[in-house]
Amino acid sequence: MRCGYQTRSPQASTRRFRHRMPRARAAFALLAFLPGCSTVTSVTDKVLGTGGPPAGQPGYVTGFLGGVAADEPRAVLAGREVLSSGGSAGDAAVAVGLTLAVTLPSRAGLGGGGACLALSTNTKGPSGGVPEAIMFTPLAPAQRGSNADRPAAVPMLARGLYLLHARYGVRPFESLVSSAEQLARFGTPASRALVKDLTLVSGPLLADPGARGVFSLNGVPLQEGQILRQPDLGATLAQIRVAGVGDFYQGSLARRIETSSALAGGPLGLADLRGALPRLAAPLIASYRSDKVVFLPPPADGGLAADAAFAVLAANPNDLAAAGARSLAVAERYRAGGLTPEAVLAARDLPPPDSTVFPASTSFATLDRNGNAVVCALTMNNLFGTGRILPGLGFLAAASPDSVPPPLLAAGLAWNANIVAFRAEAGGSGQSGAALAVAAGLINALRSNQPMPVPVPEPGRANVIACARYLPGESSLCNWANDPREYGLALGAN
Repeated sequence: MRCGYQTRSPQASTRRFRHRMPRARAAFALLAFLPGCSTVTSVTDKVLGTGGPPAGQPGYVTGFLGGVAADEPRAVLAGREVLSSGGSAGDAAVAVGLTLAVTLPSRAGLGGGGACLALSTNTKGPSGGVPEAIMFTPLAPAQRGSNADRPAAVPMLARGLYLLHARYGVRPFESLVSSAEQLARFGTPASRALVKDLTLVSGPLLADPGARGVFSLNGVPLQEGQILRQPDLGATLAQIRVAGVGDFYQGSLARRIETSSALAGGPLGLADLRGALPRLAAPLIASYRSDKVVFLPPPADGGLAADAAFAVLAANPNDLAAAGARSLAVAERYRAGGLTPEAVLAARDLPPPDSTVFPASTSFATLDRNGNAVVCALTMNNLFGTGRILPGLGFLAAASPDSVPPPLLAAGLAWNANIVAFRAEAGGSGQSGAALAVAAGLINALRSNQPMPVPVPEPGRANVIACARYLPGESSLCNWANDPREYGLALGAN
């Protein structure tokens, strides 16, 4: 039997063996009774320490890892490190979401929220091999205080990501907090994506002393590559890591949020925080050839708009103008009230959409080696939320949905229900173009077998992952892409 080892002389082998410890000799004696080269290699790696890093450390997984695509590069690196350490797509999504709260606080943060679609290809898993939606959109507080000159949303991100992890994670939750905590505490270079957003609103944003201390250097807005330090945010993340997410909503952190939010002009009560519960929901489902396609359900009505646009493109992939108009008309009609999502999608002759200005958002997608997938859309309900950092806590308050129109949070995922395998996913942003970005991103991936053969229509932006022959399946045909017009990143290994 040949195991691929280099041949050595008996004398050399004897000399080499004499230097082994007794436990190594015992291990080699045991190997004589084990069948096959792969078993021998596995055991010698564990006993003699010749294998790679242990589970939980980057490099634990070799070969195909899966992929990550997002609007900010450092968040993508955090997600890829989790996949490399043996984490699932759910773990990677938590790491990406928390890192975005540090590196792209203009669009994601502990004060904000979002929504995700998740697929487990394990039919014995939490959803039985069927995608589900995790909803944690920012909520308005029960009462608007008399001193609410900057009405704030009830924070939902931490609990939303915790629910996602409870359903789809395999690594300890606290280990996924650590990377974001360190980036906040010790600083990270300001990315081009963040600086672009900062340039748009630096005047009013830096009027807040807390924001000025974080996002400027001597009163001048941070430039790309300058260090973004957020020690208060790092301390808040450390408290979440040590005391748990519950402390943020009903413990000492919750009491500090109640006090600090009043100082920031957007008071939040303890009852608001305790009642801020994410929920599971059934996604909207469509069909395309032999696959099923799911979209975020309301209140993430960008998914409803993406479903409408996808139906137009499935019939005529080139009719982007009609798909975009249909998506916005459906979203506007749904927000007018009185109709269910199904009734709005079935409605014809809807009035043309008006010129509603939708807030900013961001998206990301993760895929692991087993075909488990997560795609999310996050928001602060405005660039940098209310523009005010909660004193002593280090995170921006998101704008209340009672004071601004909600964003079009849009994400979609395609899978084959018969073989329970992942096919493609797309997350969209770009305000009024977010829904069309998801629809076009998915239809293009499904038709071309590439994640983004052409950019999605303006003003939309997309992050897309696609496997041409499904996963589990042919992993070498899985690819990922971030929008080429922005400053994100897409990484993996296949």
